[in-house]
Amino acid sequence: MPQYDVVIIGGGPGGYVAAIRAAQLGLKAALVEREHLGGICLNWGCIPTKALLRNAEVIELLRRGEEFGFSFENLKVDYEAAYRRSRQVADRLVRGVQFLMRKNRIDVYEGEGRLRSASQVEVRPTQGTAVGGQRFEGVLEAKYIVLATGARPRLLPGLSLDPPRVITYRQALELKQVPRSIVIIGAGPIGLEFAYLFRVYGAEVTLIEMLPHLAPLEDEEISVELEKQFTRMGIRFMTNTRVEAVRAAGEGVAVEAGGQILQAETVLVAIGVQPNTEDLGLEAVGVQVERGAVVVNDFLQTSVPNIYAIGDLTGKLALAHVASAQGIVAVEHIAAREGKGPMPPALDYLAMPRCTYCRPQIASMGLTEKQAKEQGYTVKVGKFPFQANGKALAFGEHAGFVKLVVDAKYGEILGVHMIGPEVTELLPELVLARTAELTPEEIVRAVHAHPTLSEALAEAAHAALGAAIHI
Repeated sequence: MPQYDVVIIGGGPGGYVAAIRAAQLGLKAALVEREHLGGICLNWGCIPTKALLRNAEVIELLRRGEEFGFSFENLKVDYEAAYRRSRQVADRLVRGVQFLMRKNRIDVYEGEGRLRSASQVEVRPTQGTAVGGQRFEGVLEAKYIVLATGARPRLLPGLSLDPPRVITYRQALELKQVPRSIVIIGAGPIGLEFAYLFRVYGAEVTLIEMLPHLAPLEDEEISVELEKQFTRMGIRFMTNTRVEAVRAAGEGVAVEAGGQILQAETVLVAIGVQPNTEDLGLEAVGVQVERGAVVVNDFLQTSVPNIYAIGDLTGKLALAHVASAQGIVAVEHIAAREGKGPMPPALDYLAMPRCTYCRPQIASMGLTEKQAKEQGYTVKVGKFPFQANGKALAFGEHAGFVKLVVDAKYGEILGVHMIGPEVTELLPELVLARTAELTPEEIVRAVHAHPTLSEALAEAAHAALGAAIHI
């Protein structure tokens, strides 16, 4: 029976990062993966969608040729070519992860992992894997086990997949042609990104959201600005609306919502994810589960001290970078228990960046203005519009703004909310500022190069201090 310090079940961005960090810390590590290294993110989520969105951005820019002084006739777009490019990008990254496993001497087992006991992982072979590891059937012995099995798309009660009529993001990323018309249920990041993508490629798009705004978890001012920009693009949306029924209608679907019947070629369900906790053997070994998610402490330990859980399985934040950060904390905690390093600090989930890659992009961190006030803070708000930023004007992308929510008493950055050009690339500066406990005073003292989009961050900090310069 193979023996390890750490066995990790799941090779997504949480699992494979945990395996690498474990190896760096001198722990003998094994990873069990049933389908693809890189998990949903690299194969069927974050990476292929960003490749497709890049194609859409280029097409959108070409359609603005007159503004930039060029013209041509008969622009033709080929979505199948965009699909092929997205697969090439994903496959390249997966090969990179396979290389990292070999480089760090991590044993990779192709199969489905299940807890046999608190110190044993049973591996059962699966078909159609592309893991790049060794086929194995049997039991692995482990001092510590890390569960990183991720999540899958949630469906509406009573609704089942019926491709190509009813799909989730997984089937959407397998499409080689854009539907002529599509109803997207759910206006979170997944729904918004596909709405933008398909609209640029000519689809008639309708978004349905049960909460009052698109991007319902963002600061309300962000949502309002996004709705304005989506309206300009011709994306229809219905908020405060529940879907009552979805049924086949000819070669398409009929969606009953808000007292209307919407006809479309396809329905994309994007209402969130549910953790993959089934058939892991959790109950048999006593791992506590609440509302479908594995309960963990600050160091990702479950109710069984030598078993850890990371990523979407924990129900914290279903984001790839959160899973990776949790994976590092979990194995550093294991290493500390083994005398191979110091105890890691607990994660600050309020400082976790949240990004949506439609156009305009959305990036945020921490509390919304409303949440901060509800929690009893007296807040100062600093805002700066991109229409007053020279680089944004030069780019021809000046919709949106930067908004800082600051504790009026101590200057702590409570929240950051941005919508506009490349704001997902601007956010890390303010994540670092919060992590380092910097205030707007320190941000404005750091000179930001001109002309750059990042100047908007300093300008928003000036505004939070009541000393706005360029507005």
